[in-house]
Amino acid sequence: MRWTPLAALAMLAMSSFGPQISNASDMSGIPPETVADYLHAIIEADRTFYTIHVVERLQKNGGAVSDENWRAKKNALPLPAQFLRESSELAAKTGAAVRYRLISLWPINPHNSPYSAAEKHGLETVRQHPEQSVTGTVKIGDYSYFQAIYADRAVSEACVTCHNAHSKSPKHDFKMQDVMGGLVIEIPVGK
Repeated sequence: MRWTPLAALAMLAMSSFGPQISNASDMSGIPPETVADYLHAIIEADRTFYTIHVVERLQKNGGAVSDENWRAKKNALPLPAQFLRESSELAAKTGAAVRYRLISLWPINPHNSPYSAAEKHGLETVRQHPEQSVTGTVKIGDYSYFQAIYADRAVSEACVTCHNAHSKSPKHDFKMQDVMGGLVIEIPVGK
């Protein structure tokens, strides 16, 4: 098994405090808000680094380009959204029950639409107040999760250009630093 900083943090949090992170009223473990903030910082840093120092740099220098069909094409990189989805799937394979994904009010991929009215409301809120996350508890199957939604901003011209030019994009006027969607992080807090 290959350990990433995200997988290590999630496993440390899960193993150090039993099968679940503490809920906000039980301070015997790390509060889920804190864990979500830590995870967000790591995910955002990895994604920004990948977007600016890998994708954008290679595209500017005539190297590999990011492409939706990167697995089938030689010298193609995953799109930054695909990079995030792939890393989330790899983290899940470690056994950590922490989940994360991108969602948007204007998704190119329909799988990146909000799953609920609460997620849609969360996206609208972080769009208006990107400096604040939207948090709450959600029930998924038999489990309760602490859910945090963070603003996902356009950090590179590659983001803006790709989304504005994509034929399936419902929005074509993004600018640098615009909120393009949200990063959802879900941490189990009990049954």
